[in-house]
Amino acid sequence: MTAKPFKLQTLIAQAAGGRVVRTAFIEADEIDRRMLHNDEIKSVMAGGFPDARRVVLTLHPAHIPSVDSGVTVYRVTPQTPGWDAQDFGVALRRAGLPEDALGDVREDRSSFLVAATGKAAKTLAELTALGGREVDIEEVGESAGRGAKVREVVVPSMRIDVVGAKGFGVSRAYFQQGVETGKVRLNGQVARASAEIREGDSLAAEGLGRIDFRRVVNETRRGNYKVELNVEK
Repeated sequence: MTAKPFKLQTLIAQAAGGRVVRTAFIEADEIDRRMLHNDEIKSVMAGGFPDARRVVLTLHPAHIPSVDSGVTVYRVTPQTPGWDAQDFGVALRRAGLPEDALGDVREDRSSFLVAATGKAAKTLAELTALGGREVDIEEVGESAGRGAKVREVVVPSMRIDVVGAKGFGVSRAYFQQGVETGKVRLNGQVARASAEIREGDSLAAEGLGRIDFRRVVNETRRGNYKVELNVEK
């Protein structure tokens, strides 16, 4: 189902009562992820990209093992060059695709990657032209990321700039720069460098991907922490 407007508490109650409920695309920072820690429900949050700003949230009863994300990513390749991301976005809107059924749009060399759900996904799959240009459409799948990998790393603290830099394999200074410019989000909220990450938290960095903090494995003799991260790039 598609829920408008977005009211997380209502969706949680419906899922706990036995229903599978799904939002349209919403801003990731609208979701209070702490509310999703509920033994009666499970959740799937997907935007087609590891660091997606717009996501679809699906909730279902805990006794149901899994459900699909409801999101499909398509590669749209114009047969003639000349579009930039802004032109492509305008063409999408003029095609009459529902805005709340479209997620993030990413430029990828001479193509565009589009996350879609519902009727927009079905329409995209059948397009042969967009904005007066012939296009080739390829279904990428549920995610345009390069894949996920579980990593164990040793960190001196749980600050997000420390864990984020180590998890993504970049310098701390580089990661801090992303934090300072608002490109890093902790559980959907714009993050501060001094914020700490805990088990169950999600850290998304624009251009890098997403880290789901799984657990603290142990504390080393030197007072550092070995932690287990699910890193999706």
